[in-house]
Amino acid sequence: MNIIRNERLIKRNATLGKIVSIVSLAILGAGMYVTFRQPEQVGLSLSALVVGFMLSQVGIFYTNRWGRRPRPDEQIDAALKGFSQQYNLYHYMTRAAHVLVGPAGLWVLIPKPQRGVITYSKDRWRKRGGGVLSAYLTFFAQEGLGRPDLEIASEKEALRYELRKALPEGYELPAIQAALIFTHPDVDIQADEAPNPTLPVKKLKDYLRKVAKEKPISTSDVKTIQDALGA
Repeated sequence: MNIIRNERLIKRNATLGKIVSIVSLAILGAGMYVTFRQPEQVGLSLSALVVGFMLSQVGIFYTNRWGRRPRPDEQIDAALKGFSQQYNLYHYMTRAAHVLVGPAGLWVLIPKPQRGVITYSKDRWRKRGGGVLSAYLTFFAQEGLGRPDLEIASEKEALRYELRKALPEGYELPAIQAALIFTHPDVDIQADEAPNPTLPVKKLKDYLRKVAKEKPISTSDVKTIQDALGA
């Protein structure tokens, strides 16, 4: 498998996460100082604490995604290790963060770090379980589950738009597929009704191999799309 990664973007965002985290701690510290030293400055201390907290969330987001090892892209790499050279895996090289192109088709991969029980029912995603620690991490140190369906739709459309500009005129693009993958080992997925494949990252390779066997796309389509995305 060929892995094409935007190392410059990863390094830049990891550095940005560190800087923002340090600045947020400084602002929070200043807010606490004002609170104890100048209690009459309630507005100033409250503003500092609010701004510091907001910046800390930004820093945590950047650090979790680009600074903490293994990063989501590295977890996907490990899960797909052993795929043939017919596959190209793109990380942060397109408008969609993680894209796989090969005999299994054209895939947008959406990694999520949540633990606990993930369910999908009646068009709604829910996360439950994980205990007090999970609740603490969700609030202070981990992004929420959000709306994966909207995220998937957005990334697919962004990739489709990018490819339309790069592919030869008149070329009929194969369907862009998407998989929601959870990277935490302690996750229980109950989402048989989900509109897109939803599975733990350790099962991703077997799933894609099955797709490649049952519904492969042509070698010419694979090459055309890979050429359009470049290296």
